[in-house]
Amino acid sequence: MTADILPYELVINRELSWIRFNERVLAQALDPRTPLLEQAKFNAIFSNNLDEFFMVRVASLQAQQHGQLQRLSRDGRTPLQQLHEIRSQLDPLLELQQQHGCETLRQELRCHGIALLNYQQLTRRQKDWANSYMEHKLLPVLTPAIHECGETFPFVSNLSLNIAALVRDPHHGQQQLIRIKLPKHNTKRFVQLPGGLHGGIRPTPHLIAVPSEQLVAANLQRFLCHKQVEWLGFFRVTRDADLELRELEADDLMQELERGLRKRRIGGEVVRLEVSAAMPDGLVALLMDGMQVKPLDVYRIKGWLGLGDLMELLTIPAAQLKDKAFQGRTTKQLKCSQASMLEDGSIKKQESESIFAVLRRGDVLLHHPFDLFSTSVEEFINQAADDASVLAIKITLYRVSKDSPIISALIRAAENGKQVMALVELKARFDEDNNIQWARQLERSGVHVVYGVMGLKTHTKLILVMRQERTGLRGYVHVGTGNYNSKTATLYTDLGLLSCRQNLIDDAIELFNSLTGYSKQHEYRSLLVAPGSLRQRMQELIQRETEHAQAGRPAAIRAKMNALVDPTIIALLYEASKAGVQIDLVVRGICSLRPGLAGVSETIRVRSIIDRFLEHSRLFWFSNAGAAEIYLGSADWMERNLDRRVEAVVPVEDPGLRCQLEHLLKLYLEDNSSAWQMDGTGRYERCRSAGIERRAQDELMATWPDMLQR
Repeated sequence: MTADILPYELVINRELSWIRFNERVLAQALDPRTPLLEQAKFNAIFSNNLDEFFMVRVASLQAQQHGQLQRLSRDGRTPLQQLHEIRSQLDPLLELQQQHGCETLRQELRCHGIALLNYQQLTRRQKDWANSYMEHKLLPVLTPAIHECGETFPFVSNLSLNIAALVRDPHHGQQQLIRIKLPKHNTKRFVQLPGGLHGGIRPTPHLIAVPSEQLVAANLQRFLCHKQVEWLGFFRVTRDADLELRELEADDLMQELERGLRKRRIGGEVVRLEVSAAMPDGLVALLMDGMQVKPLDVYRIKGWLGLGDLMELLTIPAAQLKDKAFQGRTTKQLKCSQASMLEDGSIKKQESESIFAVLRRGDVLLHHPFDLFSTSVEEFINQAADDASVLAIKITLYRVSKDSPIISALIRAAENGKQVMALVELKARFDEDNNIQWARQLERSGVHVVYGVMGLKTHTKLILVMRQERTGLRGYVHVGTGNYNSKTATLYTDLGLLSCRQNLIDDAIELFNSLTGYSKQHEYRSLLVAPGSLRQRMQELIQRETEHAQAGRPAAIRAKMNALVDPTIIALLYEASKAGVQIDLVVRGICSLRPGLAGVSETIRVRSIIDRFLEHSRLFWFSNAGAAEIYLGSADWMERNLDRRVEAVVPVEDPGLRCQLEHLLKLYLEDNSSAWQMDGTGRYERCRSAGIERRAQDELMATWPDMLQR
């Protein structure tokens, strides 16, 4: 079996698999064990995920459907078949989401003193205040757009929330369509009423808020003078947001990106029209006609549109309704100063030690957020920026936080006279604008900025520091699975390896030279790099396990990743399974492989972990007949990662660190609380056990730093 002849029935459609992933996200919101405000968060994540899915994946299918090229998916579906199946699977999920967000969650929050009310539920005094707020805070920034019959329909921007009203002039009998876009920048969706107006509602709540669009709709007559409203409703538009970049034709990639970003902000073709369920059919028809939307792409929503705005509720100061606060710890090896209590009660401080001295004794494994990002990766960069012996720093930047300590350290390093090179990937989807701003700031500070590799996205997470020492020039490297982003490092689980092993340093030097165009390196000593050696080596490792099993030797594969889509890898895993290799996969999101099929994948198990932190790490373990090899890095088993991105995966050679990673994989495979098991049809069931509940992230929050010392 090869990727080219992989039968349709052995592949799960990637778009439908993604919907199953987002269904598991929604299940976190519906789970009564999830604290209420965290339920609001997962409901919002479900919405935000879906927005991106439509802007990119559905937009691509629609473009294929409307174009000349009708490509079949890996499971043999046409674009139109996929669009219809997406719709049929989304409808019940959207109904569940609305029932939760606009009914169940609101009722339960009300029991805890948080009242999210509709305008009609306000008392007279509360309405007076709300109307005044509308007049002074919202009205000045609203601009009604009038559409006359026969005229070009007014443009509706991407992801905007709008009011549509069909009005009639009583004197002339003329109808007009009025559209009002709700403000989003520097305004909140849910308007909070002052505490003095909480009376009149029983039981008296601690907080009352009302959706801003309802305040505008209730005061619509202020825009209409003597006109009469005949039809009224809310709607929201999603547009194609994929950027078309023609790098080979562009003299300046940054300028090309900026042109593309301006187009994205305006938006491409409408790919989804969401309307309030109560909107009259005639008004829906006017919107569909004006924006050229087909019936398949219209979604009637029974509750509030744009539930991604439920994320605002996390600002409510109600700790009892949120996850218990968690603060990661500094792994013992990197504590630059340690304090101990003496018998007389005084504190004895030891001399601080640099990270470089620590790494000369051996590699350090990091697992965020359980290991603090600030005292490990950020500290590594900070010490490099301030150390007089450091001559050069090189780094790849894919997604960076808005207020980045790493950017500040790189700028400081350049100001301190060090050679600093930053590869800023301008094509990181939905972070392009942010990365352009960082790139310009770095350039102004004297940092040598490279804008990625022609034709590829640079997705690898790599830092190289070169330091002049008594024994000569020595390098230090960090290879990770996650972005150098201080914010997501507290929200995502990611692995990283700090090392000064010479083979890794030599590889990192050559990889950076390749990224800057100095060389065209394809083979490396230890690093597995894509495109190039990574695919070949991963395929060889799977085939080696197959050969071990065929020879009667122990054979097993355990891997953790975000997505498994690559057809060649899937075909090799099927062959390994038929040979008897035990394969355990932890795949958070899309999985196109079918596990547990008789005669094909009987020894393959696939599970997904959805919990408080987004599982983002990639980890690959091959038993190798008892001489196990283990790798971590930035690449999933997807064609884009293996063939169209620059990725780096590093072998973990230290026996103690390998044991820790084996324990980590075992912990994820024994989770029976936040894990989901996948069956051969692509559906998932929660893992449940009558025994002791095991929840991987809870155990990691409690034990990970100590596990490293065992």
